[in-house]
Amino acid sequence: MSFLDKAKAMIDKHEDKVDAALDKIGDEVDRRTGHKHSSKIDKGVEEIKKRTGPTR
Repeated sequence: MSFLDKAKAMIDKHEDKVDAALDKIGDEVDRRTGHKHSSKIDKGVEEIKKRTGPTR
């Protein structure tokens, strides 16, 4: 099993934790940019969640 396969398996196994971390990261980026790009950040976080979800 390659490193990438292991990473994908880990993400699938802990999807709820990965999603929570992505939300926290998005919130922090939003805060640091002064909430000027909130909708774009939210859209980006949601897109990443789709790509890391079980239906990749």
